Order: sequence, then structure tokens, then C-alpha cells
Amino acid sequence: MGRLKSSIGAGIATVVTAGMCVAASGQFIGNSPDRRLPKTPPVQFVYPEQVHVAAGKPANVDLHFRVLSGMHINSHTPHDDFLIPTTFSLPAGEGVRLESASYPAGSDISLPSAPKMKINVYTGDFTLDTRMVASPGNHLLKGVLHFQACNETQCLPPQMITAAMDVIAK
Repeated sequence: MGRLKSSIGAGIATVVTAGMCVAASGQFIGNSPDRRLPKTPPVQFVYPEQVHVAAGKPANVDLHFRVLSGMHINSHTPHDDFLIPTTFSLPAGEGVRLESASYPAGSDISLPSAPKMKINVYTGDFTLDTRMVASPGNHLLKGVLHFQACNETQCLPPQMITAAMDVIAK
């Protein structure tokens, strides 16, 4: 009987963990019609459209993003390893190099499906503080924000958006 209880307990833990992984991996969970996922991108790059920097010297560039109302994305430092962190990168060979990126602290929230579990997320507007180094010239920069967006009951697959801006370095 003791072995059976242990086996059942382990099975329940596996199902709960698998359920969380399904949510984290972007598979749809829940079918509540009033909680449908949006058709528009869940995160938007807001600004800047253009920045002027000194060529060859590190420059601070604040990047502003907005998470769609009713949605959240995992912070850069989520509490669990299976959650996909939000990251920002610049493609190589564009004439601008990302020296560093400072991510804001996320907010801890609980979801109705797991009220005792806290997840660390971004909602609404958030800003990434970056330091970039640009070679002389005018560069059309296409930075990439990688994230996973969810509402209270469903998660979208991980995705990326482009943060496009002109970087003018003199």
C-alpha cells in the first residue's frame, strides 16, 4: 500500500509539472471563450524611431515596449527554469553592437489556475536600458525582442518582434 501511495503521488506531481510545462511551451491551455488570445501582436515596440550617438563610443539607448492589455510576458529572470525569459538582441553585421542590456524588475503575479505559484512578468509598458556602440554612418537597426505572451488561461508560442530604428552615428 505504501508503494502504491508513493507511485500515485509521483504520478500527480508529474501531471501537475507537465501541465505547467505545456503552458510554458506555448501550447494552448483552457478553452474559456471570454479569454481568447488576441489577433494583434501581444507586444509592440513603441519608441525610439531614431537615435543620434557618438560613433565608436558606448551610448545609452532606452527601448520602450508595450504589452497588450490583458496579457503578460515572462520577465528576463522568471522564477522557474522551464519559463521562457524575455531577451533582446541585435543581429551581427548591422554596424551597431549591443554592449549590454538592463532589464526591468518584473512583477510577481499568481494565476487563477495556480494561486500559490508566483510568476515574474512584465505587463503594460516597460523599458530596456541598453548600451550600444555604432560605427560611423546611418544604420537601420532591427533589434529582436524574444518573449512568450500569455493571458490568465492560455499561452502563445514563443515569438519575436522587431524593434526597428535609425541609429545615426557621427
